[in-house]
Amino acid sequence: MENYQKVPCIITGKDLDYLSDMFEWNMEALKKTNDSILKIQDEKIKDILKKACQMFDNNLKTILKILEGGENGRSN
Repeated sequence: MENYQKVPCIITGKDLDYLSDMFEWNMEALKKTNDSILKIQDEKIKDILKKACQMFDNNLKTILKILEGGENGRSN
């Protein structure tokens, strides 16, 4: 068993499955929320949904950053 001075930059199969699921959930939520914005007349509700879209988009970007090895100071 090796002792690491630094945590290795790896993603296990289980990690990848979970990240893939999270990406899909956020992508679907973004699409549905975006679609709802087009159908709603109330501006207050539209503003809330737009903020939700931004959150889902940020989540997607964070997941991609993790997959690229850029999260938590890790790099390839």
